Amino acid sequence: MLEFNEKKILVDCGLLQGRREDEEKNFEDFKYNPADVDFLLITHAHMDHIGKIAKLVRDGFKGKIISTEQTLELAHPMLADTLKVFRLKHPDKTLFEEKDIEKAFSLWEGKKYGEKIELFEGCSLKMQNAGHILGSAILNVTTSPLASRSPLLAKERGKKTIKVAFTGDLGNSPSPLLPDNEFPEGVDYLVMESVYGDRNHEKRGERREKLKKALLEGIKKDGTMVIPAFSIERTQVLLYEINNMIEDGEIKEVPVFLDSPLAQKVTNIYKKHIGDFKELVKDEIKAGDDIFDFPNFTIINTAQESREIEKVKGAKIILAGSGMSEGGRVVNHEAYYLPDPKASIIIVGYQAVGSLGRAILNGKKEVFMDTDGNRKNGKEKVKVRATIKNITGYSSHKDSDHLLEFVEVASRSKAAEDGERFIPSTVEGSRTMKLKKVFVIMGEPKSSLFLTQRIRDYLDIDAVYPETGREYILE
Repeated sequence: MLEFNEKKILVDCGLLQGRREDEEKNFEDFKYNPADVDFLLITHAHMDHIGKIAKLVRDGFKGKIISTEQTLELAHPMLADTLKVFRLKHPDKTLFEEKDIEKAFSLWEGKKYGEKIELFEGCSLKMQNAGHILGSAILNVTTSPLASRSPLLAKERGKKTIKVAFTGDLGNSPSPLLPDNEFPEGVDYLVMESVYGDRNHEKRGERREKLKKALLEGIKKDGTMVIPAFSIERTQVLLYEINNMIEDGEIKEVPVFLDSPLAQKVTNIYKKHIGDFKELVKDEIKAGDDIFDFPNFTIINTAQESREIEKVKGAKIILAGSGMSEGGRVVNHEAYYLPDPKASIIIVGYQAVGSLGRAILNGKKEVFMDTDGNRKNGKEKVKVRATIKNITGYSSHKDSDHLLEFVEVASRSKAAEDGERFIPSTVEGSRTMKLKKVFVIMGEPKSSLFLTQRIRDYLDIDAVYPETGREYILE
């Protein structure tokens, strides 16, 4: 929450995901009065950033919601899917209803990157491409001195311009599909993510080779390869990569199933926004390549069709949601294939603490899943005999080195070339010091604290891991 000139600006309003106790907190009252919030600014359409917008409206918010046009479009199927999931998982509770979603969209405006948006007198917004998913944005909020006949009032309102940048989630640029993220310039304060603040991905050039190797090994075993994939960006990137591998003869033409109604809707939105893709991909499309379609590719629509996949013998690839195996059709596929030594589970994204995906990734030999069967505490016990693969290079988040680089560039002007590891500047005066403080958020505590210390040590820039509920004065 950013407060200026008696106005309140909220940035993002998302779901807590992962552990059961975290999910229960989504039903709690907000720690502020939603009716007092004047603006809600949205960085992107992932559920941990938009999932409680309709609840905010239900609880009294009547202000203006602003995001990019692409985020506004993606939010429609995402919020509808969230309502469906919560009704199934919590039939005795109400997070929000259809009418709350409709009201939220009546308050929502989609804007363009680079457009200067006047929020109110003395406060403006400009969005830059964050490179994370389609429509993701870095929010630059600028507060300016206000003219006043009262010198005392003018003093209270501030004598100088202050610029605060909220990164949202920062893309792991270069992305296979999207342009590289932009960098904010001339910011005084930076509020940034730290999901991978304490670790690095494999080199970007290795991710495709690791995926190809995992698929080749699975095909050789004549087994099923299950890929839990987030509906936005990850699914589209994987379809693009598999499309190229099959069309170039790098892997055998095996059946590939997209088993996620939500991912199908999102993919259709991506197809409408090919102008937002990187130039190389746009050239491929102009040359006649449908980057999201290829031989032996099938889109699954109904639950019955999903069950029929098990009858397809031999090697096959299944992309299904959710990305952390916390619901969706992928859970049924994992319950069926985890005990199969010929099968592979290929993990390509962040797995939250307490999620089924995290348990599988951590090497558990048995997991409990929400299916019928040998139940314990309402869950089925499933043996893990399948091969587990982890490919971090397909994460849509920057890793530790590149998050550090982002801060460096935000305080001066040069980014590392693709493939280079970040080397902090040691030349005195090589960067301007307008950047006063970095607030490190949106990561597990150990990740956020590690990145906070790196920023202090390597860049000599003040960084803090903010306390919950504490107010900070920006001046």
